[in-house]
Amino acid sequence: MGDHTHGWAAAPGAAERARSVLAAAWSCTVTAEGAREELVGAHTVTDDGRVLLDVPDDGALLAAAICAPRGEPSAVLEFADVAPVPVRDRVRSRVWIAGWFSVEEARLALRPSRVVLRRPSGAFMVGADEFAAAAPDPLAGAEARLLTHLADCHADAVDRLTRLVDPESLQGVVRVRPLAVDRHGLTLRIERARTDGDVRLPFHAPADDVSQLTERMHVLLSQAAAASCPRPLQRQRADGDG
Repeated sequence: MGDHTHGWAAAPGAAERARSVLAAAWSCTVTAEGAREELVGAHTVTDDGRVLLDVPDDGALLAAAICAPRGEPSAVLEFADVAPVPVRDRVRSRVWIAGWFSVEEARLALRPSRVVLRRPSGAFMVGADEFAAAAPDPLAGAEARLLTHLADCHADAVDRLTRLVDPESLQGVVRVRPLAVDRHGLTLRIERARTDGDVRLPFHAPADDVSQLTERMHVLLSQAAAASCPRPLQRQRADGDG
């Protein structure tokens, strides 16, 4: 994943990335006191960083929390960050949250004691206070829709954006897909015959909502229009036309 980026390389911090994963994820795996369950559409995160889980009244997790000898069982939550656009290795990151459960009005509340964010570049520890203070990326909830629309309806725009990529990163390219977007920039997945790499295209300024994102994308496309077409893609198009 050692591809180059261009220009300003602003990116979310580990705490913001972890909160963004939880904001966008639809499911999680919960392990507590020997019980393990997959929950779908059951979690929310409070402003102070607690994770609230809606669990069945007769489920093993609630029983484990109520019957725990010390009253507050330890637990681990796992969330997967899956790319909405089909690419190789679609899991972009994982988040593990360790902490203690308490029962709040028939819901389980996890107070984090440790948060780990694992990305292709490595694992990052996030302190509980840092996690609680962070906010998810403002585009996290809309990212799946935005990337799917870009990939399905604007493949030509993705193609043009490769003009902003270092030509060395495009050697042997067979496909380029939008992998991720956040308020700081767009990430492209560069797929080759046997390997792949990710290239980040940073925005000139953060985008705090979808309308600002549209403007930032137009700026990137204008920059791409002023750049020359990378030679690897020129050759690929020539081969395809022949």
